Order: sequence, then C-alpha cells, then structure tokens
Amino acid sequence: MGQGDGQTTQTNSSKKKTKFSSFEEMVQQQEVVLVDFYAQWCGPCQMMAKVMSECSHDMKDVAFVKINTEKYQEIASKFQVSALPTLVLFKNGKPIRRLEGALSASQLRLWITESLRSL
Repeated sequence: MGQGDGQTTQTNSSKKKTKFSSFEEMVQQQEVVLVDFYAQWCGPCQMMAKVMSECSHDMKDVAFVKINTEKYQEIASKFQVSALPTLVLFKNGKPIRRLEGALSASQLRLWITESLRSL
C-alpha cells in the first residue's frame, strides 16, 4: 500500500474506524501500536478480535489495530505473515516483537507489558 491509498483500521475502545494514508502513518499514530493481522475466515482471529477489544478498554496507552490480510496482502507480505492471527507490536513506528497464534486477554496484556519492559 503506497501513499494516498487510504486504509481503514480499528483503534482502541472507541470502536470507530480511522483512515490513514499509509501503514507507516498508522503505526506512528501513538507510541505503542499492536497490529493484529487477521482474515475473516480464521476462527482464532475472531477470538482475538474480542480479546483485543477487551484489552483496549484498560490499556489506553496502546493503539489496537486490525489489518485484514486478504485486503492488504502487500502489508502482510512485508511483515512475513504466514500464520493467522499474527500480532506485531510497534513502538515509535518500529516493530519490536511478534507472536503467532491466539491469546487470552490476560495473556495478551502480560505479553505487551513484558515486551515493553524488556526494551
């Protein structure tokens, strides 16, 4: 996705969709951004949608974003997404950690916290 292509993502507990002109702009919207690469047909991805929504309510300093890998294949390819769901944690616009598979809300909170603490 190049500049000006506009993509829609879901962020934080407001549940509103926000447009960004590029993926890079999106991951720089906040200091910490968690990107969930998913597909509509993926069962564990549907579970992660609920987990991300729950975590967004109490982790206000993290932007939670979903990227549909079927719609944005070039972004998924850039981050070598080969399993779903894949979570990539960004800090200051740079990927710092990734995880493949689904987690519970408590596991996700711990993973984010430990990932940021280890920097």
